[in-house]
Amino acid sequence: MGLAIKPPPGTPGKAWPAIVVGFFVAFGGVLFGYDTGTIGGILAMPYWLETFTTTGVINPATGLPTLTASQSAEIVSLLSAGTFFGALTASPACDLLGRRMGLMAAVGVFTVGVILQTASTAIPLFVAGRFVAGYGVGMISASIPLYQSETAPKWIRGTIVGSYQLAITIGLLLASVVDHATKDRNDTGSYRIPIAVQFAWAIILFSGMLMLPETPRYHIKSGHPEKAAKSLSRLRRLDADHPALVEELGEITANHEYELSLGKATYLDCFKGNLGKRLATGCLLQSLQQLTGVNFIFYYGTSYFTNSGIKNSFIISMITSAVNTGSTFPGLYMVEAWGRRPLLLFGAIGMATCQFIVAGVGTGIGTANEIGQKALISFVCIYIFFFACSWGPCAWVVTGEIFPLKVRAKALSMTTASNWLLNWAIAYATPYLVDAGPGNANLQSKVFFIWGGFCFVCIFFVWAMIYETKGMSLEQVDEMYAKVGKAWQSPGFQPTVSFQEVAEVGYERKSSLVDLENSAQRKKSIGTNEYAA
Repeated sequence: MGLAIKPPPGTPGKAWPAIVVGFFVAFGGVLFGYDTGTIGGILAMPYWLETFTTTGVINPATGLPTLTASQSAEIVSLLSAGTFFGALTASPACDLLGRRMGLMAAVGVFTVGVILQTASTAIPLFVAGRFVAGYGVGMISASIPLYQSETAPKWIRGTIVGSYQLAITIGLLLASVVDHATKDRNDTGSYRIPIAVQFAWAIILFSGMLMLPETPRYHIKSGHPEKAAKSLSRLRRLDADHPALVEELGEITANHEYELSLGKATYLDCFKGNLGKRLATGCLLQSLQQLTGVNFIFYYGTSYFTNSGIKNSFIISMITSAVNTGSTFPGLYMVEAWGRRPLLLFGAIGMATCQFIVAGVGTGIGTANEIGQKALISFVCIYIFFFACSWGPCAWVVTGEIFPLKVRAKALSMTTASNWLLNWAIAYATPYLVDAGPGNANLQSKVFFIWGGFCFVCIFFVWAMIYETKGMSLEQVDEMYAKVGKAWQSPGFQPTVSFQEVAEVGYERKSSLVDLENSAQRKKSIGTNEYAA
């Protein structure tokens, strides 16, 4: 099967255009990963510390000036605060400007933030730049899975959307490499070069988006079926009048018309009934992805390893970033080969085990012991493997495919905002949890008990709330949520409704999807489906 690049037998058209488009758009994850990853190294750079710190306190472990817990929290968490508001802004931007133009606008905002950070020589302008850059990253992080899920063929959608996480890990790795290359410079280039490199990522993404099509589903939502046909024709490499393309476009159109027959969706509607269940699933999934503790390693890993007495902490951070990137590749295969539920369960069990071992080793043996240090680093890397092949990519895949078209942008913006809200909370609270000093918890390695506890919660969350959506179109996912009441009953579900047939039958306003199925089946003299509610 390889990486599921070959389409199922009999699939008309070409697969590569949509795959290339999806993978290119995933490049936006490099902006996300690089921007979040570079700060960990910058906070440990001698020149940056001597230029920006104002405390006058020397860290005895390094002999360098040190930041207070509040300064570290402010600098790291302001980006996450910006991303929270940026993610919420992505919905109106993508609904008003379109998925493509909304993403380009986000890149513009991000660039302004990079300019401010590059120009800074003191903490106030630096954190202002991080907030603005974060605002752009937040918009990007909600827009990319939206664009990918609306353009990708259903048989490879999981791999394409999961490639966004791969790009994030590549960004984190590049940040570690660039930080390591400039850390010993005794001038502003030590931190300005890593920050300014982000201009290249922004230019690449913006230039590429100029050539890519708008999503067919957005054109249908906007009332432009002829543009939708042209866009889908370009993505599938089929003539606009090809029967397969006409059928796919007809199903998208009929599904959207059915949704509109139930009334236009507001933000409040996202919290009601079936949509509320899906929103809760998406928000909890993204929140728990952060609560597994992965960004503790990438935000504070360099400082944590240094304070734990581990030499060459920059090298260790490069290793963890490389493991993160390499481990995402098998995840792109497993998300389609195994399915969403098994992969998330596998990752949660593995992460919980590793986190408790790291906490036990760090607390029991201690980080001053060389054997303890090696064990700690080893199990941190194993933990990253489990995260990167499961919860890393799969969280974006699931949230990108569980919402109906009329609320997709709104719901995705809220699920992504929940990710960034917890990201901010962890970034802000970690110095107070880990560092020594008055008013701090001084947990050190004990903090891994907290992350391990949340990983344990992840196991039960997946079993109870994650539906298996492997191999389904976005419209078929709607049908499954309407007809299958419990997540653990979803594996094996076979969709039966054609929204085009439903449209031919006609339906009353507020009719349920199951009623529509029965009506369509009576017309075709087909027996009742075993999943009918």
